Amino acid sequence: MFDVNAGQCPISPSLQVGGLVANRAESARPDGRKRKIPVTASTPSTPSSASAASASASAPVLAPTPVVSVKPLVLDAPGRGADLRVRISAPVTGSGLPIVVLSHGFGSSLDGYGPLADFWAAHGFVVVQPTHLDSRTVGLAQDDPRTPRIWRHRVEDVKRVLDRLDLLEAAVPGLGGRLDRSRIAVAGHSFGGQTAGNLLGLRVLDPVSKKEADLSDARIKAGVLLATAGKGGADLTPFAAERFPFMNPDFAHMTAPALVVVGDRDDSPLSVRGPEWLADPYFLSPGDKSLLTLFGAEHSLGGIAGYEVQETTDENPERVGLVQRVTWAYLRHALGIEDDSWTAVREALAEDAAPLGRIESK
Repeated sequence: MFDVNAGQCPISPSLQVGGLVANRAESARPDGRKRKIPVTASTPSTPSSASAASASASAPVLAPTPVVSVKPLVLDAPGRGADLRVRISAPVTGSGLPIVVLSHGFGSSLDGYGPLADFWAAHGFVVVQPTHLDSRTVGLAQDDPRTPRIWRHRVEDVKRVLDRLDLLEAAVPGLGGRLDRSRIAVAGHSFGGQTAGNLLGLRVLDPVSKKEADLSDARIKAGVLLATAGKGGADLTPFAAERFPFMNPDFAHMTAPALVVVGDRDDSPLSVRGPEWLADPYFLSPGDKSLLTLFGAEHSLGGIAGYEVQETTDENPERVGLVQRVTWAYLRHALGIEDDSWTAVREALAEDAAPLGRIESK
């Protein structure tokens, strides 16, 4: 654990190269037990065209580079009730690196979403992953007084990360001076998608204060919302309405550019509307938006939440490969880095004889 506030490292953070741990660090399981992770190093892989049956799943991207990943970096978080633990993954070479803050789904942690974090980092992004209070590794009780506003603590976690980028940058070996703070994006899956949406302008009627607040952050220029909840109210199941009163989003102010990713078989138990519910962030928000609909995909979108995640119900490496490429190309486009990759992946998907999905934009 590296306390970046004190500038000291009483316990060595686990340092990873190529997305795999490069010292015999201990990793916490959800049940609190420790497991040893072997020493190894590699470059995160890209699904090969040989294993991809569709042309769009192997649309061209930049060659991957080795990745360094450091965790946990610890930030003071007054008023949160617990320090904020963060993981940073970055390519070992390159400068002017854009930044993506990746907000995990309910119950996950900074250890999740390797298929996305590793891919983005290996292809030129600095990926920052905070562990939110709803993580199983935190173990917050249902009756904890912070629970009703857990959605807002998540937004504050991301803002705190951005406030302390200098400290985080200094804590990662070799990263100093290589960030481009003018190019920051946010991405999130499921509950993390709402967190990302809040930072892009989505507003929520706070169940505690009964007020709607603007929590958008001008430092964030674009976002990716993966399998994110739609409208609340009558669209929710009784279970969701009772357990998650913060699921009452207003998309009318979500003006920042965003890519919404949905699965056409993601039949959420939280809504009475079926898979179309998760496309609300695209159809109900103004401004520049794109929608990637994945054919046959359920809530895990093929397995983006981790390499060995039990919750994955629709494991499909090709589908994950498409999500990797489309999100990467979109982020480069939306952050003003280059447009060719976004054009190429759109054309590849449109011309594919057996497409894994479709892209539309407005």
